[in-house]
Order: sequence, then C-alpha cells, then structure tokens
Amino acid sequence: MHELSIVMGIVDLATKQALANGANMIEEIELEIGCLSGIEMDSFEFAWKQGIRNSMLEHAVRHLHRPAGKALCVDCDTEFPIQQLFDSCPNCNGHLLSIISGKELKVKSLVLP
Repeated sequence: MHELSIVMGIVDLATKQALANGANMIEEIELEIGCLSGIEMDSFEFAWKQGIRNSMLEHAVRHLHRPAGKALCVDCDTEFPIQQLFDSCPNCNGHLLSIISGKELKVKSLVLP
C-alpha cells in the first residue's frame, strides 16, 4: 500500500515545516491530489486516519482538492479532459499526449497557530 508511505511523507514534510516555524501543532493542511495521480483514495483515507495519529496533524482540518485530468495532444494540439492516462485524443485518435493537469500530489498550504 503505497498510500501509507505517501501519508507518512506528508506528515514528515508538514511536521518539519511546522517546527521550522516554531509551531507545535498544525491547524489546517491543504492538499492537492490529482485524479490521475495513481492514488487510490479509499486506501489514502484509511492510511490518513492511521498515519496522523500522535502527530501534529492529528487534529488538523484537512482540505483536499482533486484536479481533473486534462491533456494536450502532441499531434494536433487539441486540449481535452481525460479520465485515464491511456485515453486517446478525441480529435485525431492520437495517443501521444502531454498531461496538463491531474497528476498533482502537493501540500499546498499549512495553517499554524
């Protein structure tokens, strides 16, 4: 379950940033996890509940944004929404795509006391 290692990485990053800024707790965390990121959200939710125990994030409010997939066809320059990484261009049926959004995995912000 790679979701647990992702959660633990988020906890580690947030904790280091909070300590570097003199805080001993985190009030809010804002995450951006794209729909094409490869993260299974049910597993992520389970891992989150376990991973934040006894950490600075244990009582933090979590804001989660899920950017939709968007791609640009390299062959015909058509920009279009995608559901899967292997979707083809609706204009030319090409498979050579540049992903514009949907693969994000970011800690966007922290709110410290």
